Amino acid sequence: MKTSLKQTEADFPLMDTHIHLDLYEATDQQKILADMQHSEVRSVISVSMHLASCKRNLELARQYAPMVRPAFGYHPEQALPSSAEVNELLEWMAEHSDEMLAVGEVGLPYYARLEAQSEGRSWDNRPYEQLLDQFIAFAKKHHKPVILHAVYEDADIACDLLEKHKLTRAHFHWFKGSRNTLLRMADRGYYISFTPDILYDDEIRDIASRYPEHLVMTETDGPWPFEGQFTGQMTHPQMTSAVAAAWAELCGLSLPEGRRQLYENAMRLYDL
Repeated sequence: MKTSLKQTEADFPLMDTHIHLDLYEATDQQKILADMQHSEVRSVISVSMHLASCKRNLELARQYAPMVRPAFGYHPEQALPSSAEVNELLEWMAEHSDEMLAVGEVGLPYYARLEAQSEGRSWDNRPYEQLLDQFIAFAKKHHKPVILHAVYEDADIACDLLEKHKLTRAHFHWFKGSRNTLLRMADRGYYISFTPDILYDDEIRDIASRYPEHLVMTETDGPWPFEGQFTGQMTHPQMTSAVAAAWAELCGLSLPEGRRQLYENAMRLYDL
């Protein structure tokens, strides 16, 4: 009797390349981690908001490795840290660089800036750009990928800084932006990742259908909630299965081919 060599989607695991695991309620966090032990989601990359978040993600990674892999940084959609706080964070990151998969989540405050402008408040983006420059320099020095929150015109600033430091291992999560910016990012070999909104957001679906297949990954950005078929559900890494299926269909790939590509892309970028 011959054994079939045909591969199915079950042959290729999933990875959630961007989740805030430390932000979940304790019961939801434990449910996710318990579920992962018996699911096709091989691992998650838990990104950080600030120093306390970094420390919690490190605890989770130490307890649940290799299911949980930590990224350390300072999320841009919040008040700027003081110089002393930045130095403390960077020093802590350097001390734990051997346990850090990537620098992240870092970037530029597109939504905070829009809110300030809509309310007639003045805004100076330069301090945020200077902070991002420090994080990219850190990533370059410590040979780490960088996970970026940089959409629309902010992505061009991020690209400028990446090029300045000659850092090529960049991951733009939940990206939105112009075709010219997409072309620039693809030309530099930067990766992007898609969330469950790829199932219902036309802007995201258009980007997904055009970006090079070897530079794409799956994410959830949990605990951020989603709409469509996910309305009312806790955001779970298992949702990357639906993301992979939607992306494969958009690109004209079989589900096994799509899942294999997405997983191999993540493994390549993060050198796993």
